[in-house]
Amino acid sequence: MSEPADRGRLVGRRGLVASVGVLAGAAALSGCTRGQEAAAPAVASRPPVPEPLPTRSFHGARQAGVGDAPQAFLTLVALDLTEGADADTIRRLMTVLSDDIERLMSGRGTLTDVEPELATRPSELTVTVGWGPGAFAAAGTAPPSWLGPLPEFSIDALEDRWSGGDLVLQVCGQSPVVVAHAVRRLVTGATPMAHQRWVQRGFREPHLAPGETMRNLFGQLDGTVNPQVGTAEEDSVIWDDGTGWRAHASAMVVRRIAMDLDRWDRADRVAREHTIGRRLDTGAPLTGGDEHSPPDLTAVDEIGLPVIDTFSHMRRSMPQSPQERFLRRPYNYDDPPHDGSVSSSGLIFIAFCADPVRQFVPVQQRLAEADLLNLYTTPIGSAVFAVLPGCAPGEVLGGNLIA
Repeated sequence: MSEPADRGRLVGRRGLVASVGVLAGAAALSGCTRGQEAAAPAVASRPPVPEPLPTRSFHGARQAGVGDAPQAFLTLVALDLTEGADADTIRRLMTVLSDDIERLMSGRGTLTDVEPELATRPSELTVTVGWGPGAFAAAGTAPPSWLGPLPEFSIDALEDRWSGGDLVLQVCGQSPVVVAHAVRRLVTGATPMAHQRWVQRGFREPHLAPGETMRNLFGQLDGTVNPQVGTAEEDSVIWDDGTGWRAHASAMVVRRIAMDLDRWDRADRVAREHTIGRRLDTGAPLTGGDEHSPPDLTAVDEIGLPVIDTFSHMRRSMPQSPQERFLRRPYNYDDPPHDGSVSSSGLIFIAFCADPVRQFVPVQQRLAEADLLNLYTTPIGSAVFAVLPGCAPGEVLGGNLIA
C-alpha cells in the first residue's frame, strides 16, 4: 500500500475515534443538564490518613534481626565475593549494602531502586549481615577463632547448594512482598562485587502472641528453651564476650534440615511424642506440667522404663553444662517436591551464640550420635557466619574491620 493511502486510512481512523468521542461527550453533557440540574455538586472524599507503618531501627551497637522478635517471612542469601576481591572491594560492597539497608528498613527505596513504591511499607523489615571466612580474608582482618565450617556429623548429607558463603544477608519482614523486593535490591546492588551463592526462603506463623513459641511442620513447638532476650542471660549466650568489635558480634549457624513428612505422617501420636519427649499439643514434657516446666528425667513408667526416652530429642538436646545454650530462630520451608515424595519440606534452623564451637557443637554431636528424631530428619545444608556489630548514622557496617 502506498504511503498516501496509509496516511489517509490512519487519518480516517483517528477522525472516526474523535467523532465518537465528541458524540459520547455531548450525550453525557446532555444527560447531566437535563436529569441532574438540581443535584448538588459531589464533594470528593479524602482518602484515609494511613497509620505510621512499623519499622525497626538499622542503627545501634548491635544489628537488628538477632535478639528481636522474629518476623513471619525470611530469605537468607549467601554471597561469594568476586575472584581477586580485596579490602577495597569489600569496602565498596559494605558501603553500598549499609546505605541500601538503612533506606529499605526506613521505608525508602535504594538509590538505584526502579520500584521504590515497594519499599514504602517496610513491615518491620530487618537485614542482618554476617561475614564468612572469605570476607575476613578480603578485608585483611583475622576472623574469630570459632569462624569456620562445623565438624562433619554422622547424620549430615550436606549439599553445596545450601552450604558455605563469604557473606550472608538475613532478610526478614512481615510481608513477603517487602522481603522479596529488599532481596532483589540488595543482591543487585552487590553486583559486581559479589554474586549470589544460594537462597533459602522460610516462613513461620504470623499471628503469634508475644512470647508464644512457633511450631515447625512436625507440629512441634520449636524454641521452647530459648534464653530470655533483654536480660544478662542474652548477653552471655548470644553476644561474643571478646573485646573491641567482638563485644557486639555474634555467631550465626545456619542448618538446613530436611524433614520426612511422609514418614512422620505414618507414625502415630504416641510415637511422635515419644520421639520428641514432649506433648505435641502443649509442648509440656511427658512427665507433666506446661511448656516451660522442667522435665523429670528420673521418672519411669509402670514397667520401669524412662517416661522421657533416653534418646528423645528433648533429652539429647538439653544442655549438659551452662555454656551449651544458644538462641534458636528457626523458619519452616516447603518447596516443590523433586524426588517423587509428597513434599520437600523442612526447617531452616538458625542459631545465634557467642561461640558455636563451645556452645552449639557439643549439643549437635549428641544429637548426631543418638536422637530418635534422626529417623525423620536429615541436615542437608550448613554454614557459619560472624554477625557484624551495628553502626551509627554515617558509619558503614564492618567499616572498622577493613584494613
